[in-house]
Amino acid sequence: MMASSYNAKEEDGHHSGASSGAGAAKNRKPDNTAFKQQRLPAWQPILTAGSVLPAFFVIGLIFIPIGIGLYVTSNNIREFEIDYTGESSNSPCYSCAKNVTWNSTEPCFCTVNFTLERPFESNVFMYYGLSNFYQNHRRYVKSRDDRQLNGDPSSLRNPSKECEPYRTSGDLPIAPCGAIANSLFNDSLVLYYIDSNNSQSEVPLVKKGIAWWTDKHVKFKNPGGNSNLTAAFQGTAKPVNWRKAVYELDPSDPENNGFINEDFIVWMRTAALPTFRKLYRIIQKKPGATPTLPSGNYVLHITYNYPVLSFDGRKRMILSTISWMGGKNPFLGIAYITVGSICFFLGVVLLIIHHKYDNRNTSADIPS
Repeated sequence: MMASSYNAKEEDGHHSGASSGAGAAKNRKPDNTAFKQQRLPAWQPILTAGSVLPAFFVIGLIFIPIGIGLYVTSNNIREFEIDYTGESSNSPCYSCAKNVTWNSTEPCFCTVNFTLERPFESNVFMYYGLSNFYQNHRRYVKSRDDRQLNGDPSSLRNPSKECEPYRTSGDLPIAPCGAIANSLFNDSLVLYYIDSNNSQSEVPLVKKGIAWWTDKHVKFKNPGGNSNLTAAFQGTAKPVNWRKAVYELDPSDPENNGFINEDFIVWMRTAALPTFRKLYRIIQKKPGATPTLPSGNYVLHITYNYPVLSFDGRKRMILSTISWMGGKNPFLGIAYITVGSICFFLGVVLLIIHHKYDNRNTSADIPS
C-alpha cells in the first residue's frame, strides 16, 4: 500500500514539486476560501416602496420634533454682546485702539456703558471674543512645546525647535515658548453694576474653573511643583510680547500661577475658526430668587492691552447663560428641522408617485 499525503493547496490549484523551482513564476491566484473569493454570506436588501416610504416618514417625524426642541432651547439662552474694538472715533476705546501696540509698556484704560433690558437668572459666563484671528494656521498650531508645558526640566532649558522664532530670547530659553503663548490675550475686564443711587458695585467674577480639568491637572504642570516658581523659572526669559514673566500671572494664588494659570490654559487650546470666543470668567448664581445680573445699567472697565487693528481684527465681551446642550447655537436645531422636513417631503412625493404609477401597472395587468 502506498502512502499518500494530502495538501490543501494542491486542491486549490497550488501544486508542489519540481514545478515550484526557483525559476518558476509565483502563482498570484488567491486561495480558494470564502473570504478571498468573496463568497461570505451577505444581506442584500431589495428596496421597495413598502420599506423606503416608512423610513422617510419615520426619520421626518423623529428629526422635526428634536430640531424644534433644540432650536427652542437655544433661543431660551440669554446672550449679550459688546464690541469694544475701538475702531470708530465715537467708541470710548478709540484712543486705546490707536495707541496700544505689542511694544507698549503702559496699559490703556477705557470704559463702556451698557444696559441689560432683562435679568440673567442662572450662572452667567463671561467670554472674550476675537475675529479675524487665525489660531488654526498650521505653523501657529504647531508652535508650542507640550513637554515644556508639562513641566519637563530638560524642555524648559532646551525648548522644541517647533517654537521658532519664539524659542529663545538672546541666550535664554523662552518659557512658555512658541507663537501661541506669545500671543496670549491679556486684556483685563471688570464689570460694575450701577444701582438706583448711581453708585457702582463690582460684580464678583470667578477666575478658576474656566479650564478643562484634564488640561489643568494633566497636560499643564509647573516645573518642580507650584512652590517657589521664581526659582523654578530662573534662567528663562518671558515671551517677547508679554509684559511680565509666566510666574507673575497670578502671584496671589500658587494654584493659578505659572503654566497652570487658567487664563493661559484656556488660550493655549486653539480655536478651529477665525472668529471665536473663549471663557474668561464665571458669574455665579446668587442664592434665593435674586437674579445673577439684574436688569439695569452696567459699566465695563477695560484694561486695553491687546492690539487687533493691525490684522483688521475685532474684540468683544459676551455675557451668556448655558443649557443642557451648551451655549447658544441654533445651527443644530435648524439642521435637524431641515433634514426632517426634506425626508418627510420626499416621503410624500414618493408616496404620490408610487400610488399613481402602481395603479396604472395594476390596471395594465388585468385581462380584458
